[in-house]
Formats: sequence, C-alpha cells, structure tokens
Amino acid sequence: MSLLQELVLTCPKGLEGLLKDEATALGMNETKEQTAAVRGVADMETAYRLCLWSRLANRVLLVLGRFPVENAETLYQAIRTVDWSEHLDPTGTLAIEFSGQGSGIDNTHFGALKVKDAIVDQLRERHGQRPSVDKIRPDLRIHVRLDRGEAVLSLDLSGQSLHQRGYRLQQGAAPLKENLAAAVLIRSGWPRIAAEGGALVDPMCGAGTFLVEAGLMAADIAPNIRREHWGFSRWLGHVPAIWSRLKEEAAERAAAGLARAPLWIRGYEADPRLIGPARNNIERAGLADWIRVYQGELANFEPSPDRNQAGLVICNPPYGERLGDEASLLYLYQHLGERLRRVCVGWEAAVFTGAPELGKHMGLRSYKQYAFWNGALPCKLLLFKVQTEFFVTGNRERPEAAAAPQTQPAEDATAPARLSEGAQMFANRLQKNARQLAKWAKKDGVECYRLYDADMPEYAVAVDRYRDWVHVQEYAAPRSIDPEKAKARLLDALAAIPRALELDPAKVVVKRRERQGGTRQYERQANTGRFLEVTEGQARLLVNLTDYLDTGLFLDHRAMRLRIARESSGKRFLNLFCYTGTATVHAALGGARQTVSVDMSRTYLDWARRNLSLNGLSDKHKLVQADVVAWLDEDREQYDLIFIDPPTFSNSKRMEGVFDVQRDHVSLLDRAMARLAPGGTLYFSNNFRRFELEPHVSTRYAVEEISRQTLDPDFARNPKIHRAWKITTRG
Repeated sequence: MSLLQELVLTCPKGLEGLLKDEATALGMNETKEQTAAVRGVADMETAYRLCLWSRLANRVLLVLGRFPVENAETLYQAIRTVDWSEHLDPTGTLAIEFSGQGSGIDNTHFGALKVKDAIVDQLRERHGQRPSVDKIRPDLRIHVRLDRGEAVLSLDLSGQSLHQRGYRLQQGAAPLKENLAAAVLIRSGWPRIAAEGGALVDPMCGAGTFLVEAGLMAADIAPNIRREHWGFSRWLGHVPAIWSRLKEEAAERAAAGLARAPLWIRGYEADPRLIGPARNNIERAGLADWIRVYQGELANFEPSPDRNQAGLVICNPPYGERLGDEASLLYLYQHLGERLRRVCVGWEAAVFTGAPELGKHMGLRSYKQYAFWNGALPCKLLLFKVQTEFFVTGNRERPEAAAAPQTQPAEDATAPARLSEGAQMFANRLQKNARQLAKWAKKDGVECYRLYDADMPEYAVAVDRYRDWVHVQEYAAPRSIDPEKAKARLLDALAAIPRALELDPAKVVVKRRERQGGTRQYERQANTGRFLEVTEGQARLLVNLTDYLDTGLFLDHRAMRLRIARESSGKRFLNLFCYTGTATVHAALGGARQTVSVDMSRTYLDWARRNLSLNGLSDKHKLVQADVVAWLDEDREQYDLIFIDPPTFSNSKRMEGVFDVQRDHVSLLDRAMARLAPGGTLYFSNNFRRFELEPHVSTRYAVEEISRQTLDPDFARNPKIHRAWKITTRG
C-alpha cells in the first residue's frame, strides 16, 4: 500500500461541513464534501485517529479501488483484481454492504452476492479454503457503492457505526444519535464555551446524550476510546504499533482532562423513569464526577446556583406525533422561553427542534439557525442570546422616537411572549365572544358552549368551553392553503386562547377535524380514559376531551335535547344513531315511560349506559347495538317521540354498504315514520351542509323546518351548523 490512502467518511445528512472541518483538523488532506460524506486522503495513522477521535462520522472507509462497471460480470472481475490475501485470512469471515444500482444490477442483494462470490472464489482458488459470511461481527466488512457506472470498493475500518460510543445502553423514547448530538453542541458553540470555563445545562435531558457528549468534549476524551472491537481488528493490513500508540496518547489526554476541575454540567428531567438510565449512561462514559442529573419539571428549572455562572442551555424538546400534541408543545416552548428570560439572562441557549415554528413563541429572537436532519426528519437548531435586547414579550412597547429616553427600560423577563398581530386579532375576537355569551350562559346554567367557530376565515378552528376546559378543533385547510401557513395560524390561535380566556394552558385540548368516513369517526385519538362530568339542564353527562374526535356531547343539539326533555313526559322515546345517549338521558329525566336507543358502536353504547347510570337511570331504558336501518325493518314497536340525528356518511362491519344521509334519508324516514304512534312527533336533524330534504317527504308527511328554533346564542353566528325538522303524520 502507498503511504497515502483515499478515505471516505460517512455521516448523517447535513453534517458534511462540520465533518470536513473536523477531518482536516485530525490530519486528513484534500477534503471534499459529498452528500452525507467527506472524501480525502490520509496515511494509516490519520485513518486510525479519525476512528478514535471523530465525533461526527458514522464510518471510516478505506478505499481499495474505483472501477468502471458495465454489468454484473465486469463488477465480479473488477473485485478479483484486488489481492484479497493481503486483507483477509482464507478461513476468516466477511460481510458485504452494497448500495446503488445500475449497469444491470437492479438490487443491492444481487450486487452484494457478486462481490462476495468474487472474493470467495479468488481465495478458494489460491488457498483451497474459503471465508464464510458473518453479518454480525465479521473479520472484514466490505463496502461497495455503485454510482453512475462506477463502483467504489472500500474496507470499513469502523466496525459498528462510530455514533455507537458504547455508553448508551439505555435511552428514552426518541433519542438523538450521539454524533448528531455532538454536531448540535459544536454548532451551539459548546467547545468555545467549555474552553472559557462555562457551564452547560439541559432542562429536558432524557437519557443524557447531550450531557455525555458535552462532557467528553470538555474533558478531552476521545469519543470511541472505550470501543474494543474495530473493523480493522482482524484486518491483515492492520498496524498494531501505530494503533497502540494512538490509544495510549488518548488515554493520557483523558486522564489529564478528568484531573482538571470539572465544569458545571447538569441535566434535569421530569420523567422519573429516565433518571436511572441517564445516570447509568454517564457512569459508563466515565463522567460521573463531571455530570449530575436531577428530576425536575421545567417550571422549577434553575441553570446554576451561582448567579455569576454563565454558559449554554441546550435541549431537544419533544416533537409530538399527532396534531393533538401541538397545544401542549406550544405551551412547553412558551414556558421554556419564560424560564430562559427569567433565570438565564447572560447565558446562551440552543434549541434543537423538529418544529421550528414553535420557537417563534418563546419570547426570544433567534440570532442564528442551522438546518439538520434527524434521520428523515428535517430539523433546525435555533440559537439564542438570553439578553434583554433579544426579548420579545407582551410588555415590549417602544415609545415614540421624539419622547424616547436615553436608555430603554428593562424587559419584564416573566412576561409572556408577545402575540403576533394575527394572534392578537384572534384573541380580541375570542374575548368579545366570551363577554357576549357569559351572561346568557350564567342565566341559563349552560356549562358547555361554543365560543368561536371560524369567525375569522383565516383562523379555521372551533373553540368550545367545557366548564374550565377548552376544546379546540382545527378544520383541515383546503389544498389551496400552504400547510405551513395553516400550521402557523393554528399555533397563533393556541398561543392566544389561554391569555384571552385567562385559563391554565394545560386545560386546552386540540384536535383536527376532517370529513370522517367509515369507522374513523369512532377511532381513538388517545387513550387517557379521562372523563369530565358536566351538567346540561337537569342532566349530568360525561364528556371526554382527549380520546376521541368528538367529545361525547354535540353542543349544537343542546336546544333540541332540552326540547325533547320538555316533550317526553309519559311517552315512549326512540333515539336512533343515539351516540352517547345524551338525548335519551334528557328524555328519561323528562318523564319518558320507556326509551330505546340504537347505535352501531359498542363504545358509544357503553358511554350511553354510563350517562344513564350517572343520573340514576338504569331500568326501562334499552340500548341496542345494531344497524339502524336493519333494526327498523325488524322492530314492530310504536313510539310517541323519535329523534334521528344520523351521520353524514357511515359504514361498519355490522351493516351492508355505506349510509349516505342525502341519498338514504327518504327510506330512513319512511321506516321510522312507520314506527311513529298516532299523534307522535319525529325530530330529524343532520349536519351535512349541502343537505336538501327530498320533496317526497313533504308530500307524505307534515313537515316543519325548525332549524333556527334549535340554535342557542352560541351558534347564532353559524346558522348552518345543522338543519332540523319536525315531522308528524298528516291529520
């Protein structure tokens, strides 16, 4: 081999520039960036040093050759031009990793097979023995990348990916890889801060990856010093003397680093289940004397007991997997910003996030941002200087220039972040609606009502009050609206709601509402099992704000349910598509002598049973799980009062085909009217905005549209929320 060899260092996408700087500093020459890699030349000592000291690379690949490839046969022959007896014992083991396609090689498995055959055939022909395949811990790991008709053949000197330092045997739910965490620390300025004797604190440290990587840098410890097995350990070209010398030098540097006074490196984690794993990881990394981890909520986070100490606050807040997480994440970012402004003035801060738009709600202006990838997820690193001139809070009002004092007054660090112009407009409308509805709600004893329903088209949400909770539904934006703009507006609305209504942000629940088909309307959104008891008229009802798309109480039908309560005394009541049985509870409390409630969903019928029991109503109230149309064909009872509020669309394993309210309402009403006793009343309602009652219905029955009579003041702004009819037999 020549003294200088071509090396390729692979890395996560987005780290190429940082890795190039690191590789150059470690002795690699002629470095060039590629996608998720850096290419250059170096001697073996530098190659070993890169394996030992690179904090950013995934793998160190020693290039054995580059070959033109026209087809699988030319690939096979090219691999055989290498003398494999210089690299691998004939009885050893190997593994092949192949990437790319073309030149008649359509899949990586076939490409890897041709490479393996070439190596094995050559060694067997020369030595009469052949190596075997070991994919877990081979003596030699060989990489081949096929790109545009060229094959790059390399030996992997790393073994396992270099991000696997060996200290992290336990981790949280969504950990950062160690080399990505190191890159974030470097971009955040930690090497400079550590050299100045600064501190580091992670208020959401999880299993402690940021803390350990920061400690390794500050103590001058090679990130892979504890690794025992390498890709070159059994390679015949390995030079043990050089490697031993480099390891001894690394051990001396680590000992000298750990002998210095430890820097202040602290982590806080709210989840007690992660404290033990974090401490174990720190101890395995040899940093138990340098790093401390405590259980603590963000609300109690303090960076350092020494008020003169400064440094870096760094964290990777949770990203959230569902839209329903947006509200809690928004308030988490707001609270993080408040804590930084309150107790970290003079510090620097770095927030690594997959939701950079949430950073705008921290009440701090970011002075620099870097793009990263966490696997396939695009992320950003937001950098802040926690200084008053970067504060953006609700109290920041600049005086007129003519009257401006010589020095600006200090910001109130505890003030909430200033709302955007749009968010303030939304807050003003919400406050106006709340003031207008408060007197009516108090007078009529209404605990649950709608405060806002897309009154401003750009803020397409519905905001409902359930006692001291708020339930927010975001209407799905049309395709013509930029998704990022729609998301930003949702975050504006969520930032405004707690302030406008003066309530705890933890009591805001958000969901997305889309047209629901099939069984999606019954699917769980969460699994908290948390129910809130509310009152409506004389009824006590259970709502669940978190687990399902709907809460168990359709607020727009409040007036209809109270009408049913007034008219049900002594009557036989039938509730079709009964949902959680709220109308049935009202009818029973109103004096109905019998009720029957029919729905396909066992979940909602169980909920209805709980609502009945909550009101002491368990006898004479029949709950039936069935397809409504099929059940009406079989039932032969008569009823004095019938309520039908069908879904717009529905299907189920228990029914044939799909129910479409526009298409199927005539046959549904005919079947139900056949069950209506003489002198009885049927109330029919639905929420399909384009619904039109077929003329056939009015020719056969006495029909009166009562839509406006069934809307309370909270739905006066949206008269199209539903339509309702009173239907009776003709005299």
